[in-house]
Amino acid sequence: MAFILHIETSTEICSAAISSSEGVLAFKEHFIERSHAAILTSLIEEVIAESNIDFTNLHAVAVSKGPGSYTGLRIGVSTAKGICYALNIPLIAVDTLLIMAEMAQEKYNLPSEDVLFVPMIDARRMEVYSAIYDSSLNIVENVKANIIDENSFAEFLNKNRLVFCGSGSDKCKETLQNPNAYFLPEIFPSAKYMVSQANIKFNDKEFEDVAYFEPYYLKDFIATVPKNKVLGGK
Repeated sequence: MAFILHIETSTEICSAAISSSEGVLAFKEHFIERSHAAILTSLIEEVIAESNIDFTNLHAVAVSKGPGSYTGLRIGVSTAKGICYALNIPLIAVDTLLIMAEMAQEKYNLPSEDVLFVPMIDARRMEVYSAIYDSSLNIVENVKANIIDENSFAEFLNKNRLVFCGSGSDKCKETLQNPNAYFLPEIFPSAKYMVSQANIKFNDKEFEDVAYFEPYYLKDFIATVPKNKVLGGK
């Protein structure tokens, strides 16, 4: 039986879980923004204790790889790497948007072959990070940054029901007026929904290079200068 630690820090929500081949053994999440660095190790310790296992019983660590918050992803990946190094166990990376699609698939109660899931993470202005998955969670359109306007996803909406989900879906709800568009804004990346994909990768031995793996930021991080510095303030 393989015990896997799952870490999700790509948005303002921070979560951790322990799974075995039988499913989720323990799960914790935290909803306070900008607290990942302070709370993540505590969440990990809590799920380890609740699972009645020791760190040395872990067989792998799975981490949400992005896209998402630059700082959040760095914290999650750095923590995962540290545990993998210390225990000499493999690192597994799971697509953040696929995690959201799996959560949406479970909560969406009108299963149909013509349904497509469009998980979205809010970016700046009218931009979102999104991908498209079919009802079996196979990729239909790869992850990319999209500027939302009235013509967005038109080629898919003409043929399919699209379930827009996640923090970026509100932008679509305001802009897309189409009877084939459904919205689940309450979907967010969660360690609980990493388990099935992580297990597949573990069984297939699809592991990352712990030394060189980097999160998928999608865009280069741009450091900004505080306004008071620009204006000559102290």
